[in-house]
Amino acid sequence: MSLNYDKTLIPYAKKLRREMTRQEKHLWYDFLSGYPVRFQRQKTIDRFIADFYCHKAKLIIELDDSRNYTAHGTEYNDEKTAALTDLGLRIIRFSSFDIDKNFDAVCWAIDAAVLSGTGTPTALLP
Repeated sequence: MSLNYDKTLIPYAKKLRREMTRQEKHLWYDFLSGYPVRFQRQKTIDRFIADFYCHKAKLIIELDDSRNYTAHGTEYNDEKTAALTDLGLRIIRFSSFDIDKNFDAVCWAIDAAVLSGTGTPTALLP
């Protein structure tokens, strides 16, 4: 199943790929880029841009920083989550703090989410 997306978001998604946060870079280069199931960065889906997306597991990973915890950020996250889950996608969120202080736990949680979405064991889980 191909997901619809707003083509006007493509240039902004490319900009976000070039200007990833330190935590996004850490997760991408130190885990997801070499992960045995393919992930994409800054994937346009519907009218949103997902931080990381795995088509096979129908999984979105969102990294939240301080902007996500404002009233506007929380409202936007709720709207984004509702719209994307209506498309049959699962979303897991981690804070920047999680990436900085609990990176291994984040990787294990992602691996478990991929396994539950695909049924295929990966590199981390037996």
